[in-house]
Amino acid sequence: MLDIREIRKNPDEVLNQLQRRSGDWEISSLLDADSVRRNLSHEVESRVAEIRKRSKKIGELKRKQEDGEELNELLAKNEKLSQEVKIHENKLKEAEILHNNALMNLPNLPHSSVPDGNSADDNQFIREHGKKPDFSFTPKSHDEIGNILGIFDLERASKIAGSRFALYKGNGAQLERALINFMLDIHTNENNYTEWITPFMVNKKSMTGTGQLPKFEEDLFKVENTDYYLIPTAEVPLTNIHREEVLTNETLPLKYTAYTPCFRSEAGSYGQDTKGLIRQHQFNKVELVKLCHPENSYEELEKLTLDAEGILKKLNLHYRVMNLCAGDLGFSAAKTYDLEVWLPSQNTYREISSCSNFEDFQSRRSQIRYKPEQNSKPEFVHTINGSGLAVGRTLVAILENYQNEDGSVSIPEALLPYMGKTKKITA
Repeated sequence: MLDIREIRKNPDEVLNQLQRRSGDWEISSLLDADSVRRNLSHEVESRVAEIRKRSKKIGELKRKQEDGEELNELLAKNEKLSQEVKIHENKLKEAEILHNNALMNLPNLPHSSVPDGNSADDNQFIREHGKKPDFSFTPKSHDEIGNILGIFDLERASKIAGSRFALYKGNGAQLERALINFMLDIHTNENNYTEWITPFMVNKKSMTGTGQLPKFEEDLFKVENTDYYLIPTAEVPLTNIHREEVLTNETLPLKYTAYTPCFRSEAGSYGQDTKGLIRQHQFNKVELVKLCHPENSYEELEKLTLDAEGILKKLNLHYRVMNLCAGDLGFSAAKTYDLEVWLPSQNTYREISSCSNFEDFQSRRSQIRYKPEQNSKPEFVHTINGSGLAVGRTLVAILENYQNEDGSVSIPEALLPYMGKTKKITA
């Protein structure tokens, strides 16, 4: 959530930054609602102050047992003011709803280092690592490989649940589990993140705190007749651990990681990536989250991005890092790096992690603050997160990049300790 005081102070600058993003953004309705809200609040407060002032006088008259014209006049005025307060309070509630809805539906402002642009075609290349594999044969797609090796079953998953679900079998299930454990071990043992096991459902307040609600409800799975939503990413429960808390300066930065399944409706994506494991309603992910000091949050973003890259390096997968342009940024992000892994069958790169700095956008919604000094006024922390990594897409990348001409798939060396005696998956 943006700071309404900053919008009042610099409306033209805020609007210019919003218009760097894709979409038709305006702030006039928000400022109108804010003006009405503030005026009504003043009307309520001034009348309440008058009531208190007269009530004090009424108390004095009653103590003196002066039941005369002055007392009756004061009582009548207070009764009238009380009715006016109720009327204005009802109007104030309506104005606050309009104000909050307008503010909640505005995205974050792009950081100055975010390039201009309207789509993924305008994203900025930062760096790449490794080399594309050189095959002496035409590489197969991961779904072809999976069918040949019998390691996942999309048809039976569709029978059980519907389209965009997967069943992993045998070495496929083993490889998915190995990747989860491998990622968690690296992030906890080497990168010093604290591991959590979180709920896979959260309440509306949590979803609102990280920015999924109210704007993106159609992208979520809601549990009918409850306040619960299935999480789209562990970012939601991990960030909300400290919702409505004031942290001490010494605790920052907090570095958290968790494995969770992720649930997404993929609204508006039908027809895209319908084959294989690329775009699913349910998939596994290891998430990285940081709560940190505002003054060094961009340094912490760089570190978190390197932590996510480290998994790809250890698996010896070729990838590149892209700085998303303003038009391709997610709603809550001020800056995002996408890690894109190479998929030989598609002859292209596909996103496998997004690492973002949200500055105080999420913490303002969630009321996560810290005290720079013991007796100082609390300030909002900055929040950062990224996939470390999307497990299913990492499995896809391994199947395609480690495939052999005979149809088998070699296991990356870093994963061998997690795969028992399996060094190669064969039919």
